[in-house]
Amino acid sequence: MGMSDTVRLYAGKDIDISYDAGRCIHAAECVSGLPAVFDNDRRPWIQPNGASADAIAELIAKCPSGALHFTRHDGGNGEAPAEHTSITVTPGGPLYVRGLVQLQSADGTEILADTRLALCRCGQSHNKPFCDNSHLGIAFDDVGAVPDGHARHHDNGE
Repeated sequence: MGMSDTVRLYAGKDIDISYDAGRCIHAAECVSGLPAVFDNDRRPWIQPNGASADAIAELIAKCPSGALHFTRHDGGNGEAPAEHTSITVTPGGPLYVRGLVQLQSADGTEILADTRLALCRCGQSHNKPFCDNSHLGIAFDDVGAVPDGHARHHDNGE
């Protein structure tokens, strides 16, 4: 898994939590799901001993951007990728990618391998290809619908 310089590690007794601020899109699954562990008004804002390792692992799997990950020390299961790779278009927001994904640059260099990504769809992110919520400030309103369930094809004369 690629690590950027925005990753912080919060060490706990049974589980360590890593947080990549550069990839967080503030979906707030963490703070609403386990406020004893994740609290923006507290420093440090992540307390890995605030809940069971199982509860933390289950919650982190819901983080849509992949900003949160965990490493267990209690013999519990590590993070498993989704059984099937998928890309979901969110209305007015990013592409959510799930599975065992390798993100590569145009020349084929691996940027990172991960199980969850939120990729920019509006073109305005300052952290491309990752979403940084810039779509919120530009009134990006694409509903993400695919007409008739098919991608548009352009006739190229063949």
